[in-house]
Amino acid sequence: LPAMLRNNYSHSLATGTIAASGTLGQIIPPSIVLIILADQLASAVDQAGTARKALYKATTGEFNMPSEFSVVSTSAGDMFLGAFVPGLVLVGLYMVFILIFAFFRPKMAPAVPFDGSYDRRFAVRVFLSLVPPLTLIFVVLGSIIMGIATVNQAGAIGAVGAMIMAGYRLKEGQKGAYTPALMAIASMIAIILVTSYYPTNIKNIKTTDDAIGIALAVVAVAFFLIAIIWSGWRAHKIEDTLRGVMIETAKTTSLVFIILLGAAMLTAAFRAFGGEELVREFLTTLPGGFWVQFVIVMAVIFLLGFFLDFIEIAVVVVPIVAPILLMDPSANVTAVWLGVMIGLNIQTSFLTPPFGFALFYLRGVAPAIVKTISMYKGVIAFIGLQLVALVIVGVFPALVNYLPNRISLTSNTAPPPLNPSLQYCLENYVAEQFVSNGDGIRQAIAGAQAFDISYLPKKLQSSVAGSFAKADATFGLMDNIQSTEAAKLQAKQVYGPLHQEVRAIQKKIRKIDAELLKLGDRIDRLKRDQSTKESRLKALDDDYTLLSDEKVALLKEIPQNWEADHTAFVSVRNEEEKARTNYRRSADGGYEPIKQALDVIADADALKALEPDVIALSATLEASDPKAASKTVKEVSRRVSALKGTSALKSELKNMARALSSKTPNLDKARKSYEKTVKLMQADVAWRARASTELLPGLRQYEAAIRDTIGLRQLPRIPREQALYLAGCNSQHRDISMSF
Repeated sequence: LPAMLRNNYSHSLATGTIAASGTLGQIIPPSIVLIILADQLASAVDQAGTARKALYKATTGEFNMPSEFSVVSTSAGDMFLGAFVPGLVLVGLYMVFILIFAFFRPKMAPAVPFDGSYDRRFAVRVFLSLVPPLTLIFVVLGSIIMGIATVNQAGAIGAVGAMIMAGYRLKEGQKGAYTPALMAIASMIAIILVTSYYPTNIKNIKTTDDAIGIALAVVAVAFFLIAIIWSGWRAHKIEDTLRGVMIETAKTTSLVFIILLGAAMLTAAFRAFGGEELVREFLTTLPGGFWVQFVIVMAVIFLLGFFLDFIEIAVVVVPIVAPILLMDPSANVTAVWLGVMIGLNIQTSFLTPPFGFALFYLRGVAPAIVKTISMYKGVIAFIGLQLVALVIVGVFPALVNYLPNRISLTSNTAPPPLNPSLQYCLENYVAEQFVSNGDGIRQAIAGAQAFDISYLPKKLQSSVAGSFAKADATFGLMDNIQSTEAAKLQAKQVYGPLHQEVRAIQKKIRKIDAELLKLGDRIDRLKRDQSTKESRLKALDDDYTLLSDEKVALLKEIPQNWEADHTAFVSVRNEEEKARTNYRRSADGGYEPIKQALDVIADADALKALEPDVIALSATLEASDPKAASKTVKEVSRRVSALKGTSALKSELKNMARALSSKTPNLDKARKSYEKTVKLMQADVAWRARASTELLPGLRQYEAAIRDTIGLRQLPRIPREQALYLAGCNSQHRDISMSF
């Protein structure tokens, strides 16, 4: 601020820019606002999920709601990822506004010439000013996003990094100022290298290399600890900085927890007296559905920001309104999107007078020449920009949802392609691939159908031949999905308004039924009480009759064509679900036998290597006692069982072992099982050897051709290309209200 004032910047622009830029920390990770919102939304998701299941049961009569209709939860890591792009959008809006303002009003933001020279010293100063804090931010966020550390552990990483930075900043310009920081960096590099090249498990030291790795790791960690202690000692001794930081941290933590306790008490009392029911009733009875409810909630939060801190809003308002918004199947929004939208909205509370905290902080450090009214004028434009960012993120939910989805679907813990929530987008991807590369896949199937598989075992031969037919059928089944989905969308245009109208009426009827049930129980209890006055019973009976009449009136409001139109739409919807089910079965049946066949043929050499051991069992039967021979047979059986497609061999070997290990060993039965085993082994080795040379190369080519489309559901994890597509597809909110 002093630098801008010295260069004759507009007081409003200068203070507005500083106040608005300061609030970015509330939405750009790592942010305590996002952490608190993630915690509140976690419980809201549970409530919303329960409410959505109850709604599904009430409207469809089915007890189990498909998991693809579940409310999508969130975490602090997801919130950090989700808020990253909206935060950059906000930064971009600020920069564009300041650029345009300065261009048209240059006297308000005059250019400032740099008197120094852009030399090496200048570059070093810029590097030391920017790189260490940015690196610390990325380390903290990266440890959370990559699953290396929890939010609490990442906080500890941030504290250690900040203390090391403080160690050289407090000794800036003095000899050896950077020694502890350089020691810490060198130690971290050494730790990374050691853990990359050596196993560092103390409980599993087996070789000299293991011991060397542990020793090197211990030395690197020791130097790192010395660097931390050294930096901490500097922070403690110089200006008593460490003590001041710890006191302020304790104050902030105490403040947050006192607010959380008070908010929990207020929320509990609010719910106990029926306040939550009143809010739910008000929001859910508004015409216009989810978006009207959402706009009203956002407007209320915006107005509360004029008077309340973000913590009070997050822990009092969010637990009440979030379950209502999340359970609505018409919008089907994700918790991370709702959290980021609320976070962006709460951010305005730091700028809105009269209690904007950023304004208070700025007023405390700004000189008297800067008038408070100038500060208020300066933040108006930035409040407007925050509202514009709110609209942009609301219209384009992928700005929030894409990064969490991308990290989730490309991580080592990504859900498998069979996950129900991925099927809709997965089938859209396959449909697009069939359009762009369908001819190539069909040619691969046609070529595979010409393979000579006559020498394969009958069961395997049948499954492989059947898989070719099923793979070929997926094209027609995918076309059926497209046509039934188009038919459903067309029917929805006509049926949708009727569905919404009747479901709203039925919701009112369900509420009346609940009230009638409570009232009926109360009347029954009072009738059994001899002291109950007749006038009281009559009043309750009148209320019961009034509610019953209201229910009858509501039932009459349901259009006569409801049953027929509903049945017709359900039939169309069921056709689409049937088409998707048929495609999935055919796709699985078109790929799984091929993968099994490849695994079986790939074990040809391993099975051939076991052939001498199986043949040698004859000598074992004759030379050893039955018990010892049984152990040998079991060992061979175990090794055979580890190979694919050896169930018949394994069965005969088990029969042989059983005959030998019984109370009265039956050598004749064991010899017969041995003869069958040898015949099976020789036949198995022979057809696998032939298949390895004649069939395996072509089968591998065919599997590669269908793997990422027809075989996508059966893969152990989602390939990167498909994961990126699914991340983008699942980032959009999909209306599922027609299934409720």
